[in-house]
Amino acid sequence: MEKNLNLKSENSPGGMIKKTSFMKKNLLLLAGIILLSSFTIYKFVSYRNLFLMQRLVGALDALHFKPVNVDDEFSEKVYNLYVNKRLDPTKKFLTQADVDQLSKYRRNIDDEIKAEKGRFELYQLSADLFKQRLAERETWYKEILSKPFDYTKEEEYESDYEKAQYPANEAAAKDEWRRMLKFQVISRIDDALTRQEKAQEKKDTTVKILSFDSLEVDARRKTLKANNVYFKRLKKVTDKERFATYLNCITGVYDPHTEYFAPVDKKRFDEQMSGQFEGIGARLMQQENGAIKITEIVANSPSAKQGELKKDDEIHKVAQGDGIPVDVTTMEIDDAILLIKGKKGTTVKLTVKKPDGTMKVIPIVRDVIETEEVLAKSAILNNGKKKTGYIYLPEFYANFNRFDPSSAHYCSKDVRKEIEKLKAQNIESLIIDLRDNGGGSLQEVVDMAGLFINKGPVVQVKGKNDMSMIMEDHNPDIAWTGPLAIMVNRNSASASEILAAAMQDYKRAVIVGTPSYGKGTVQSFADLDQGLIPQLDTIKPLGQVKITMQKFYRINGGATQLKGVTPDVIYPDPYALFDSGEKDTDFPLEWDTITRAIYSHYSYIDYDKVKKSSDTRVKNNATFKLIDTEAKELKAKRDDTKYSLALDKYRAEQKEWRETTKKYENLRKDIKDFTAEVLLSDITRLADDTTKLGRQTRWAKNTLSKDFYLSETANILGDLKSGDVATNIKTNPK
Repeated sequence: MEKNLNLKSENSPGGMIKKTSFMKKNLLLLAGIILLSSFTIYKFVSYRNLFLMQRLVGALDALHFKPVNVDDEFSEKVYNLYVNKRLDPTKKFLTQADVDQLSKYRRNIDDEIKAEKGRFELYQLSADLFKQRLAERETWYKEILSKPFDYTKEEEYESDYEKAQYPANEAAAKDEWRRMLKFQVISRIDDALTRQEKAQEKKDTTVKILSFDSLEVDARRKTLKANNVYFKRLKKVTDKERFATYLNCITGVYDPHTEYFAPVDKKRFDEQMSGQFEGIGARLMQQENGAIKITEIVANSPSAKQGELKKDDEIHKVAQGDGIPVDVTTMEIDDAILLIKGKKGTTVKLTVKKPDGTMKVIPIVRDVIETEEVLAKSAILNNGKKKTGYIYLPEFYANFNRFDPSSAHYCSKDVRKEIEKLKAQNIESLIIDLRDNGGGSLQEVVDMAGLFINKGPVVQVKGKNDMSMIMEDHNPDIAWTGPLAIMVNRNSASASEILAAAMQDYKRAVIVGTPSYGKGTVQSFADLDQGLIPQLDTIKPLGQVKITMQKFYRINGGATQLKGVTPDVIYPDPYALFDSGEKDTDFPLEWDTITRAIYSHYSYIDYDKVKKSSDTRVKNNATFKLIDTEAKELKAKRDDTKYSLALDKYRAEQKEWRETTKKYENLRKDIKDFTAEVLLSDITRLADDTTKLGRQTRWAKNTLSKDFYLSETANILGDLKSGDVATNIKTNPK
């Protein structure tokens, strides 16, 4: 979960972190020291990079929940994270000889940070080596793909990079590239042959049957094109981006969620977390020939209101107001999008090619656009027992972009609105789906919990030096007083775990699903430009650092850190045998406990009865029975990471796997006596936006109606009594 921290203010927006004068002096003093010493180090290293690194580490030392000692042990950890996991994770560019060169500097990073050496020896050598190897490998893949492979040769390819070793020398590296490219080609040949075989079985004459030689040439052409795109992206990586990767290996040693953000990355983060951005309201797609095509105009957006930009138009040039147009026909789509986006109220002029071949310049005034994919949405579930309301919440979003509050979205307010819409259709129970919800705003989760309880503590927060506080819901109003279920899975993290844990401790809801991720830490942003003296304006902007400043705890005193939330009803999980969660990351903070808060709990749920009834249904359900088998087979497949590069043997292995997975197709079919429907109010609201209404309808019919986990959750709520149940409270013993 993240919230913005403005180092100019005495308190963070959430009122959670009080900045001490010590922190202020530390950062300002650091700026002065580096300014005075800059002339002595400039000839060795980028002044900006050294300043950025030292200011970053200074902020971490002052603000991090558990600062680390910057010493030789620290250097070893940063080195291993950088060289073995971030610099060349595929082990396809560097050789063991290259790594041996880098290893000479594995204990120097702490000295570089302290400016004792005055140069980035490890980083600079690694960047130079990678650029050199990148250029060499680019010639390799083009040469290797210029002629057919020997598809009868018995050899294997290791697809798991973590199991792979750095090649000993350049000859071994080139042979590894040959194997990798051969694997990519063979997989494409197999796909094409399989499609043709199926078409012949079904006597489908729409599929053209090609010779093996034609398919082989096409597979190499597509592999060449895919690698061209891959290398084009790698070559576009700037020195600033490479250095940001290096910095994030330093932050990563503090904990997995402390991270440096360059200015452009911070902007993207805020857009993602707020569910809004400033732009024109058009969805784009890059075609095979590189052209950027309009695939959809968002209803009520600036593009829709302007009226001239249409679906299937191609964007050729982008101009800022009356500025010089920039050609985007050879640009990556992400770069073109950055040009098209811009501040609300500004004008962008698009030179577009219409489907009839005519060219037109279209001026559009930018505005705030909603990213509907991250916003809460709801549906009505019917299982023959009760009419159940369903709310899907992808993340705990808030106004991170500081847009006009009247147009900004806050998830707690949006969920309240969805509840009111569901109540208008007379639902008897409610499901909040937090599966794959990675978290978000801490204040929003507190406000969200308040929708279901009278008032009281929601989460406990502890900062460095053991300073702790309780965050409470003070609003006695309850938006939903009926039966409630919260769905979680292994990807539900942070804020999701706070809500699930609070509802579990209050016994307000039945928590269902699979054990959650286990992230029990709170992050805030520190702006590295804050407090800089005017003489340093030329190196701005430095960016921001997301720092773990606190840990949160359940109101029962336990931490969700590492352990997560264990559901009251645990469903079978196809990924149960996979390692995942906070405990499997690098350098996570430890689990611990604090004193429990004082709170009262509800008593309308007989958890033993609920669990027993659900277990009986699950054991008798053919779909759920398959999942344990699927889990074992998925684990075996994941562990078996070597592939034969003899085409016939490869195809036989893939055919066997396809036959194995056929039995799981039933897991995604319609469920008897279970349906999901779009709300009547949404049908009315989206009447003029048929594209969005179509997406909403398909989501209900093709996703929700086929979700057997969701169906069983509705069954669980069907076992509970209806009516006003959130007023039956018992006081917890202290």
